Amino acid sequence: MPAATPARSGGSGKLRILFVTSECVPYAKTGGLGDAVAGLAKALHRLGHDVRIVLPLYSSIDYNKHNIQFKSSACIHMGGHEENWVGIHTAELEDGLEVWFVDHGRYFHRPGLYNDNGNDYSDNAYRFGLLSKAALQLCKDLKFIPDVVHLHDWQTAPTAAFLKTWDRSGSPLSNTASVLTIHNIGHQGKYHRGVMWYYGLGDEHFTPEKFEDFGGVNLLKAGIHFADAITTVSPTHAQEILQPIGGQGLESILNGRRADVSGILNGADYEFWHPNTDKLLPARYNANNLKGKAVCKEALQKRFGLDVRPNVPLFGIVTRFAQQKGCELFQGALPRALNGMAMQLVVLGTGDHVTEDFFNWLHAIYPNRAGVHIGFNNELSHLIEAGSDFFLMPSLYEPCGLNQIYSLAYGTLPIVRATGGLADTVENYDQTTGNGTGFVFNQTTPQALYDTIGWAVSTWYDRPQHYKKLQQAAMTKEFKWETSAQKYVEVYRKAIAHHQAA
Repeated sequence: MPAATPARSGGSGKLRILFVTSECVPYAKTGGLGDAVAGLAKALHRLGHDVRIVLPLYSSIDYNKHNIQFKSSACIHMGGHEENWVGIHTAELEDGLEVWFVDHGRYFHRPGLYNDNGNDYSDNAYRFGLLSKAALQLCKDLKFIPDVVHLHDWQTAPTAAFLKTWDRSGSPLSNTASVLTIHNIGHQGKYHRGVMWYYGLGDEHFTPEKFEDFGGVNLLKAGIHFADAITTVSPTHAQEILQPIGGQGLESILNGRRADVSGILNGADYEFWHPNTDKLLPARYNANNLKGKAVCKEALQKRFGLDVRPNVPLFGIVTRFAQQKGCELFQGALPRALNGMAMQLVVLGTGDHVTEDFFNWLHAIYPNRAGVHIGFNNELSHLIEAGSDFFLMPSLYEPCGLNQIYSLAYGTLPIVRATGGLADTVENYDQTTGNGTGFVFNQTTPQALYDTIGWAVSTWYDRPQHYKKLQQAAMTKEFKWETSAQKYVEVYRKAIAHHQAA
C-alpha cells in the first residue's frame, strides 16, 4: 500500500472526507439519517471530493445484493482490552465512493440496529463506541488519512473525543478535524459511567464540560465538546437547539460553542423521489401534466379500500408513531375532522402502540374514508406522496424532515407546524393572493391542527384556483443535495482551520 498522506490544510483544494455513521441507505435505515448520509456523501463525491463511509455490518444487510466483499481484519484497542477480531468489508455506494463495513458478530449480528421489539440494546454505548474507534483505526490500516471526519448523532460522536485524546503527538490523524451533525437532539446516548473504561478515557474526561451528565455519560454532549464544528439539519433548528426547549438539556454547552454551530438544510434525493421518474407509481406526472396524479389518487383510494372519489380531498400521513411527530395532535383532531368535513385519510406508520390502536380504531369507525397500514412499505410511501392531495406533518419538533420536501415535489400540499426544517421549506398560504406552497400553523394543540385541516379543506372546495396555484408553486421548489454539500464544504474548511488553531 502507498504511504499514508497527511491531512491537508483548509485551502481550496479537494478534501478527503470520512463519514462515520450508524445508518446509510441502501444498507441500513430506520429514519431520515440513512437518507441524509447517503445523499450528502454522494453529492460531495460528485463535487470531486474523496469520500469514504464507515458503517456497521449489521446482519440485516444483504451481502450479495450489495456486492459486499471481505477486505481485511483489524484489531481495535478499547480501553482495558482489545477487540481482537474485527472484519472489514467493502462495497461501492456509487462509482468510486467506497463504504467500509465494520463486522463484529457480538455487537452487530442482531435483529435490529438499535433495539429489538422496541427495547434498546443495553450495550449500545459499547457497540457504537467500537464503531467510533474502529473508524479511526481503519484510516490508519487502509492508509486513508482524512482532512475531516464527519460524525452523525450520538452513535458516532465519541469519534471526536478519540481524535482529540488518542495518540495525538505521533498519530497520522493529528491534523484531522471533526464535524458533528446533530440529526435528532432528542436522542443523546446516555449511559452509565463504566463506559469510560471501555473507551479508554480517564477521569479527567468525566467532567460536566465533557462526558459527565448527572452521574452518567452523555455521548452527544461529549461530541459537542470535542468536535471542531457542529451542524444540525436546518437553519431554524440551529436556533431552536440554543433555547431551553429545543436544546433538551444541551443548550448551555451548545451556547458555549455558538460560534461553531450552524444549520444546513438537508436535500432530497430526486433520483428516487420525483413524480416524473418514480418507478414505483402506477402513472408518472409533472407540473405541466397532472393526469398521472389523478391515476395515483384512484390507485391509492382502491389500495386502502376507500370510496373512489376524485373530487374529495385526500390527506396522507407517512410517519413514525412517536410523540415528536405530533401523534397526540392527530388523536385530538382527526376524529373531529372526519366527522365534520368531507375528506379522506390514509395512514402509513408504526411505533407507539397507543397510536397504532388509535388509527386502527379510526379505520373501524370510518372504513370507507380512513385507511390504515401499520408497518413500513416503501412502495406504499411513494404512492401516498403521489396520490394524496394534502400531507399532514404536525411535528412538535422536526430538525429537518424529508416527507414535506417529497410532498412539495409530488404536488401534495404539506400541512406542517412551524418548527425546524418544516418552517424552512414550506411557505404558508396567503389567502389574499394564493401564494405559498402549503399550510403552516404554530401552536402544538389539536385545535390548531383541526383548524388548519379545515383551512385546507375550505381551500380545496371554495378556492380551487388557489389550490392549483399552490400546487404549481410547490412543484417548482427544489432542495438539492449539491447545494447542501457546498455549504458543508465551507463548514469542513472552517473546522480544519479551527483544529489547526487549537
